[in-house]
Amino acid sequence: MNLKILLQQKKEHILGRWFSLILETYPPDAANFLKLEKDRFTNPVGYAILAGTATLFDEVIQGTNWDRISSALDSIIRIRAVQDFTPSQAIAFVFLLKNAVRDELKIKDSGYAVKDTAELLEELLQFEAKIDGLASLAFDVYVKCCDDINRIKAGEANAERALANRAMKTMRSTEEE
Repeated sequence: MNLKILLQQKKEHILGRWFSLILETYPPDAANFLKLEKDRFTNPVGYAILAGTATLFDEVIQGTNWDRISSALDSIIRIRAVQDFTPSQAIAFVFLLKNAVRDELKIKDSGYAVKDTAELLEELLQFEAKIDGLASLAFDVYVKCCDDINRIKAGEANAERALANRAMKTMRSTEEE
């Protein structure tokens, strides 16, 4: 039995556990809403987390389509970047996948032969190294999201300043007449 097969067999349970662990990073009321509201339009944050984590899980297992990984990370991190999370909290959800996998696989209690368990543990270490790499990429995505947010805020401030300047010029020209 190899790890990839086990992960695929337990995919729904792992994703459910990962989602629950992520929800624990939110205040109880928000977590309750994110968990209970299933409509993607009423609950776009919950939907983005569910869809993004499913894509990330598949990519960590199957391969490394960096465009899909970046897009999935962006969909989750863009939301967390504007919420009250520190940078480390915003990307910590990636590491929670390790906990979800460990919780669901329970390799030590699985009844596999020692040789099989040793191979599974080696594969698990490799899998967790991929998650660590995913976290590094998540930090890059977080920084880009923050840059985008700051650029938008600066643009809004400049637009407001320009509008105020035009209003002042209009008032001055009206006063001069």
